[in-house]
Amino acid sequence: MMINAQLYVKDLPGRLVESLEPISLVNGNIVGVVHDREQIVNQRICIDVTFEIKGNQELDQLKEIWKSKDVLIAKIGSVYKTYTMEYMLVGSFTASFVETLIDEASKIISLESVDVTYSSGNAKSTRTAMISAELMSEKDLKRFDEFLADACRKSKIVYIRGL
Repeated sequence: MMINAQLYVKDLPGRLVESLEPISLVNGNIVGVVHDREQIVNQRICIDVTFEIKGNQELDQLKEIWKSKDVLIAKIGSVYKTYTMEYMLVGSFTASFVETLIDEASKIISLESVDVTYSSGNAKSTRTAMISAELMSEKDLKRFDEFLADACRKSKIVYIRGL
């Protein structure tokens, strides 16, 4: 599993390496590290590290090692990959139509997040809606594509995918 942790270590020589070494001790693999010497809290610097680890047992071991080395864990959690796609809808519709469309989609598809931007205009004019959707899997992305395409076809709205 992929994990991201925000750690605070004492601002002393060697403490950065000492705080990262335990990841390899539990057979983890570091993907990225950001060492922020500007963010100091109680004479501790912030380290943001993303790493891969086998499972919860190894993660628990790692937390114990960090605790024994006086490494403070400010945040820790799983990192997961999401799939993002952007869409443009063009036609005669209201903002509530798009909101209803998103609500209906969320009942059948796991939407991580959705941002919608509308063009201004009166109810009878052609409007534009920009939709940016973040989904949990490629399968959900495909289902969302199909859902939007079908709904737009039925409502005679132009649907453009992948802007």
